[in-house]
Amino acid sequence: MVIDVTLPQLGESVTEGTVTKWLVREGDVVTKDQPLLEVATDKADAEVPAPVGGRVVKLLAKEGDVVPVKSVLAQIEEGVSTPAAVAAPSPRPSTVPALAPPSVRKEAREQGVDLGGLQGTGEHGRITKDDVQRAKAPEAITIPVAVPAARPQQLAAAINQGGGFVPPIPGTGFGTFKVPAYRPTPGDQVIPFTRRRRITSDHMTYSKFASPHVVTVAEVDLHKSARLREAHKDRYKKEGQALTMLAFVVVAAARALRENPALNARVLDDAYVLLKDVNVGVAVDSPDGLVVPVVRRADELGVRGIVRAIDEVAKRAKNGKITVDDLSGATFSVTNPGIKGNLFGGAIINQPNVGILRMGEIQKRVVVVEGPDGEDHMVIHPVMYLALSYDHRIVDGVAANSFLWRVTELLERAEFEV
Repeated sequence: MVIDVTLPQLGESVTEGTVTKWLVREGDVVTKDQPLLEVATDKADAEVPAPVGGRVVKLLAKEGDVVPVKSVLAQIEEGVSTPAAVAAPSPRPSTVPALAPPSVRKEAREQGVDLGGLQGTGEHGRITKDDVQRAKAPEAITIPVAVPAARPQQLAAAINQGGGFVPPIPGTGFGTFKVPAYRPTPGDQVIPFTRRRRITSDHMTYSKFASPHVVTVAEVDLHKSARLREAHKDRYKKEGQALTMLAFVVVAAARALRENPALNARVLDDAYVLLKDVNVGVAVDSPDGLVVPVVRRADELGVRGIVRAIDEVAKRAKNGKITVDDLSGATFSVTNPGIKGNLFGGAIINQPNVGILRMGEIQKRVVVVEGPDGEDHMVIHPVMYLALSYDHRIVDGVAANSFLWRVTELLERAEFEV
């Protein structure tokens, strides 16, 4: 019996995917759940497994094809356990270590790097994007790449809905101002955009044009939260988990979102919707760059639940195993610049959210507190600035400030169960 292999629904907002690489050829015998091909979407890269064991009868899509969800990609003759003779076999895909995730294999193909001889530096010897970058030949990144002229105009047309204001065109200019042409200089390195970087670039540009960003900042005294963390972090560490300040911020943000639903919303064409579920996207690093996996119904989780959820998605992201579902459905975002952060900064809103909370660097500073005697005292406490970027189309200053004030209050009281 011949079974169709179709492109699965890789996420609620995904409608199509790009076939990036076939891992089998016609005539191959495969086992159930064996990866057949790699597919890239606007959310993440994924492998499509074999629904049954048998012989690959036909490949119906070529590498580079963009195919809709549910399209037939290949056909497998179920139960056949011996390979068939193929009249004109195409070159078999090169053998790639199983310890190289799809995103890294794609990067290696784009940069002309042979993974066969690489020694991985990631967890359990996994090959990372940095390993590929280090192995890349210098000349591979010095070739100028032309950007399609239609893309900026299409972006401007999409933004300029309703007529009137014509926005600046990225890479081209605005009005009488034109961006100077690039003139190569010996030693310059022109680095082509990867697919992930192009998606990120378009997303951030759209967000800045579509949403009038306003940034408000709060100073948070983390004395009580820091003491709570210090008292329990070793216990979490023994259990294989990290009790970070990020977890406390996500818990506080989720509670504040439930109490201030104006920040847990999205804009429609001529209306907006207050969303029922509080799903917090948390920015983490991955071999493909920054991704924002989602902690679902975060307001229903305590500190331990948030720690576990963040730990799980962060590990999958670093190992290149993040899925489209992991990255879909955020209603609000929290971003942490890490240990090499800075005082504070206004992050760009992750569309279609209407707010994003950015953590700043935690520093010890002199603060004034009221002592038991009713007198003011100067003490040294860990302090952090939280910066909220919000969409002024539907979020007013009162709602934004109320939300940020509540997050601050929760962190300063530190009334969390850990």
